[in-house]
Amino acid sequence: MKLVFLNWAGSVQIALAVVRLPYGACTSGYCKAISSRVTNLCTLNSAFMPSSAMHTKARCPVYPGSSTNRFPVPDDKVSWATDWPEYSPVNYTAPSVLKNPVWADPEIGSFSPQFNSLDGSVDRKSHEGKYTVKDGRPLNPRGRTGLNGRGLLGRWGPNHAADPIVTRWKRDCSGQHVSHALSKLPVLQFVSIKRKDCGEWAIPGGMVDPGELVSLTLQREFSEEALNSLEASAEEREKIRERITKLFSSPGFQVYKGYVDDPRNTDNSWMETVAVNFHDETGDSVSELPLQAGDDAGQVSWIDVDSSQPLYASHSHFLQTVAKERNAHW
Repeated sequence: MKLVFLNWAGSVQIALAVVRLPYGACTSGYCKAISSRVTNLCTLNSAFMPSSAMHTKARCPVYPGSSTNRFPVPDDKVSWATDWPEYSPVNYTAPSVLKNPVWADPEIGSFSPQFNSLDGSVDRKSHEGKYTVKDGRPLNPRGRTGLNGRGLLGRWGPNHAADPIVTRWKRDCSGQHVSHALSKLPVLQFVSIKRKDCGEWAIPGGMVDPGELVSLTLQREFSEEALNSLEASAEEREKIRERITKLFSSPGFQVYKGYVDDPRNTDNSWMETVAVNFHDETGDSVSELPLQAGDDAGQVSWIDVDSSQPLYASHSHFLQTVAKERNAHW
C-alpha cells in the first residue's frame, strides 16, 4: 500500500456517494448487535484489504440482519476470472433499502446509473479502479460473495465512507512528551468514541454525502461524533469550527484508501473507505476542546495508541500504521 501525504482541504476534488445504513450498521465494520441470527463468521468485524487479499467476511454464510443464506463460494472460485457455470447467487436487498429512502438507489431497471464515473452528485468510481458492469449491474472488484442485490447497502457499486484519525502527543503535567516504559518511544493519543450500537471503542467516521469533499466528511464526522457540534451553542460552534478548520486544513496522512471486507458486501454493492490521520503536533488545536459524545457515540475520550488496546473493526491496523509513520509507541 502506498502511503502518501495529502492536503485534504485543497487537493481532494471528488464527490462521493452516501448511504445512511439501517440496523445500527457502522461505517467500516459490522456491529454484533444487529442480528442474533447471524453466524460467527458474520459477526466478525470488517477489515481493510491490501490489493492482493481475498475477502472472507463478505462471504459469511448468513447475510447480516437476515436469515438469508449466501451461495457458498470457495476460495478458488472467488475471482470473476475463474469460470464457474454452476454459480447461482442468492438475490437479496433488505426491505429497508427497497423502501427507497433518500440514501438509497432505486432498483436497476427503474433508473440507469452511470457506473465508473460521477453520476450527478453521486460518485460511482471505485478506489480500486475500474470495475466490470455485467447485465447492467456492477461487479464487486474483489470477486464473488454468493449474493446478488444490495443487501443492507444503499448504492449499487461502491458505498464510500471516511474515517478521521485525530491524534496528539501524550504529555505530562509539565507539558513534556510521555514515553512508553518499554519501547522508550513517545506515546500518541487518538480521539476514540464508544459506539452505542456495538459498545466498542472506534475511530469516529461516517458515510460521505453526495457532492461532498472527503475532507469535509472527515471534518463533519469528527465534529458531530467527538465534539457534539450539533448540540453546541452558536458561540461554541464557532470555537469548534475555528479549531477544527485549523487542524483539518493541515496536511493529512492517508492511512488507507480502498475496499473494505465487510459482511454487508454483495456481488453488486460493497464498502470502501478513506482513513486519514490529522495530527495536533503542538497540542494547541483540538487538544484544547472538551470532548463530548454526539450522534451515534456513547462516550468519547483521548485514548493511548497501544497494541494492547482492543478496538472496533480494522481500526487497530490503521493506528499501527499511524504509530509507525509518527515513530511512536505501538
